[in-house]
Amino acid sequence: MQTPGYTGWDRTRWLPEPSKSTYRSDFERDRARVLHSSALRRLGAKTQVVAPDADDFARTRLTHSLEVAQIGRELGRSLGCDPDVVDTACLSHDLGHPPFGHNGEKALDAVAEDCGGFEGNAQTLRLLARLEQKKSFEDGTSVGLNLTRASLDAACKYPWLREDAPLKPDGKRSKKFGVYEDDLPVFEWFRHGVHGTRTSMEAQVMDLADDISYSVHDVEDGVVNNAFQLRWLARGEHRQRVVETTRGWYLPTTDPAEIEAALDRLEATDQWVSQFDGSRRALAAMKDMTSQLIGRFCTAAFDATREVFGNEPLTRHNADVVVPAETQIEIAAMKGIAAAYVMTSEQRQPLYAKQREVLTELVDLLWSTGEQFLEPMFAFDWEQAPDDDARRRVVIDQVASLTDSTALEWHHTLVQGKSFTRVWI
Repeated sequence: MQTPGYTGWDRTRWLPEPSKSTYRSDFERDRARVLHSSALRRLGAKTQVVAPDADDFARTRLTHSLEVAQIGRELGRSLGCDPDVVDTACLSHDLGHPPFGHNGEKALDAVAEDCGGFEGNAQTLRLLARLEQKKSFEDGTSVGLNLTRASLDAACKYPWLREDAPLKPDGKRSKKFGVYEDDLPVFEWFRHGVHGTRTSMEAQVMDLADDISYSVHDVEDGVVNNAFQLRWLARGEHRQRVVETTRGWYLPTTDPAEIEAALDRLEATDQWVSQFDGSRRALAAMKDMTSQLIGRFCTAAFDATREVFGNEPLTRHNADVVVPAETQIEIAAMKGIAAAYVMTSEQRQPLYAKQREVLTELVDLLWSTGEQFLEPMFAFDWEQAPDDDARRRVVIDQVASLTDSTALEWHHTLVQGKSFTRVWI
């Protein structure tokens, strides 16, 4: 069964494939390809907020992606999107993240400056359409997982090149972009016929599901791991800290009073957990709070979107997700709470500096030794690369593919020249 609102054009693959059994749709096959990819598995050992081995409770990039997919799939289906297209986009949205999360992204962007920079979303497209090997053209050129046009477009959160990134309110160009120069052929293929830089309906659902997920789950992780208590927000200096962090990170042009009002509304909900003591009752209450907030944000977006675009299936480029301004501020305020107490913690700054140092030194070492220490597939890419920029990109691809633990292991052995022993029980 094919979901209404999608055509044969949407189901086309860059490399045509023979017809297969009809018990699965083309979009179900897309989801399965991402689900079975090695890039998705590696997210289980990549940082979401804290290191994967730092705590048994905290989320990894993989568990975060699974939660985003659950939220996005249901919201997308309620709006008429094919649930598997949205699911595929959600499962894919963080595939390009390197070791150490956004901090690692900053490090790789700096060392890749001369070959086009590094951006996790552009790396995601590179993985889907090149690095995750499943299909190839006759000349051996990889087409990655060879997903359908609709699924690739849905996974493209920032459909523009680095130099075409939009300007932020302060006049500076955004660092977010979704495609590298040498991945333009597949980008132009799946974006053919799309006007400008608008994102598809499915990509917008994925983006909102991501925002909703980490806004509530990062707060849940922070509270359960004793980084902060929500009752702290009742104290002036803490409230000001959250408001200022929310403005600085997410809402630079928003009146602080509107952020204050959003915090007031959230605190006024029956499910708000001001005090957490680690008991079973408290854990249940925290889970209920996250569930209710997800429902609150999704319902607000669903109602607003249907009010504008009606009750027909909303797919591809025939509509946009509408999120009420108050809801946007509430989501940002939740993200601001986690950012204020976890991401900007002074205790974590030396760790962040060390992580950037590890990746920078690892790139330098691999660049200086050529294909010697690269994994076989990246060594092949190095040999095929036509110039230094392409070879530099191969090294970046290699380092970005590593998990947090393997990046540390490679640095420990290759850069520091020390032995590395894993402890097995």
